[in-house]
Amino acid sequence: MIDLDNILGAAKEKDASDVHLICGMKPIFRIRRELVAYEECEELTEEEMYDAYDYFVRGNLDKDEVFKTTKKLDCSYEFEDIRLRVNISHADEVPIFTLRLIKNELPKYEDLGVPDIVRRMTYQPQGLILVTGKTNSGKTTTLNALINEINEAQNKKILTLENPVEYKHTCKKSVIVQKEIGLGRDCLTFSDGVKNSLREDCDILVIGEIRDRETMEAAIETAESGHLVIGTLHTKSCAETIDRMVNFYEIRDQQTIKYLISSLLKLVISQRLLKSKNGDLVLVPEVMVVDNIISGIIRKEKISVAEIEDAIQSNSDKGSIGLINSIAELFVDEVITLDQAKAQIEEKNIETLNRTIMQLKIKREKTNRIN
Repeated sequence: MIDLDNILGAAKEKDASDVHLICGMKPIFRIRRELVAYEECEELTEEEMYDAYDYFVRGNLDKDEVFKTTKKLDCSYEFEDIRLRVNISHADEVPIFTLRLIKNELPKYEDLGVPDIVRRMTYQPQGLILVTGKTNSGKTTTLNALINEINEAQNKKILTLENPVEYKHTCKKSVIVQKEIGLGRDCLTFSDGVKNSLREDCDILVIGEIRDRETMEAAIETAESGHLVIGTLHTKSCAETIDRMVNFYEIRDQQTIKYLISSLLKLVISQRLLKSKNGDLVLVPEVMVVDNIISGIIRKEKISVAEIEDAIQSNSDKGSIGLINSIAELFVDEVITLDQAKAQIEEKNIETLNRTIMQLKIKREKTNRIN
């Protein structure tokens, strides 16, 4: 019989970020982006996969119904002092599991490498802030670090909508209400939760994931009505985020929504995680502060990705940070290799990267001479 307590204990001890349980294979840990088999365990049998299903579902009829109906289930689970984000799906008609380990103790905001302008933007009385990036780019950690910063410094009511709830926050200066999305949980859908938030007297609404037009519309309506909305999107850059937001809508509605986005959107941070030379994961941020120039670009009939990227790159005095700048700084600081830096950008931008690296090196040399 599968000993999940032993597997999870080992994953915690080895500081794994994820555990994969797949029939016919030993448990697999993801440790600093590398997949490593847990050799203390035998290959998992079909019977053990169903034992694991019973372990995580715990006889919850709603969860069981969701899995049987949709062939997938997202839920949370607590093990010792950590929380797990559990995804159950099917392969060869047998349940398989992907477990994300979430430490209860959040890293300090300043240790994440997230630029301070993001934290400062949470003092906006209303508007929309988006944290974006691909899967495993640290969006959830950044989002919860922001919530914790607000909780410690501001007197607000914060309402979060999550699927599942990952970090459990304790009220400090702020009042925090965390709701889990899904059948048999606190809200059926993200859009339902966002709509109801208008009646819950919250100051700040946090949306764990904006997946569809209905949720986007509700988020925009909430921001328009005088709330600060912080949400996440699965996009790889600030410019792509704008494109995704607009393309939630039919062509006939896009010009109207562009005007709303240009007036309500305050900031987008798009982040990536790279393995540094010493093996640690390091954050690579791109930050877009929406000023009059970027608002004007968004309102144009055809949005130009290149125009947005140029505006970000040349808008550092307002707090914007271009992706190329972030990558160049990490290389000059000897955190990543040149090959890693070049792999993060398109071929056409290599020359710009080289030029930015040279400018940074010259600037550092001048500073060192003065000091």
